[in-house]
Amino acid sequence: MLARHGESEYSLQQLVNGDPAVSCPLTAAGREQARALGAALADEPLDLVAVTEFERVRETADLAVGARGLPVLVVPELNEPRFGDFEGGPLAVYGEWAWRSGPLEAPPGGETRGEIAARYARGFRLLLERPEEAILLVAHSLPLRYVLDAAEGRPPSQRADVVGYATVLRLTGDELERAVAVLERWVASPAF
Repeated sequence: MLARHGESEYSLQQLVNGDPAVSCPLTAAGREQARALGAALADEPLDLVAVTEFERVRETADLAVGARGLPVLVVPELNEPRFGDFEGGPLAVYGEWAWRSGPLEAPPGGETRGEIAARYARGFRLLLERPEEAILLVAHSLPLRYVLDAAEGRPPSQRADVVGYATVLRLTGDELERAVAVLERWVASPAF
């Protein structure tokens, strides 16, 4: 199972944050979304919770399922992109740059979309290799969008639709395996 974190202070302001050292907690609405995620998962068997290094993700997971005492695995490979010079700035400005740029172009100090997709493929591959049967991944919109699109056979594109906050998304192990294979093929020769 997959879920995006709840609304954060930066997402409310439409700012990008790719540095996990920057504090970016959930808003009051985000905390409610995380609790609602927990209610939606109440009857789901879970063996492991996977999170990224970001405060908003860890806070969402803790509010949703923390009381269940599940082991937590941090998967830095599924972190937000490193936005470089765009860090902390408006999402719309980064988006305009990204929509004009190819998959092998990086903002100064940041990552290319090819590098991001390769990192995400490694992170999802790590989850596939885990022995646990039922894993909840709480992450960010972009890695979730990439894997959901790839599960439908679509590689990364220049524009990515946003994944809604704290909503349960489901992929079987076989679907995730196929999605990772799509990402890995695209990474070998990235093109939009």
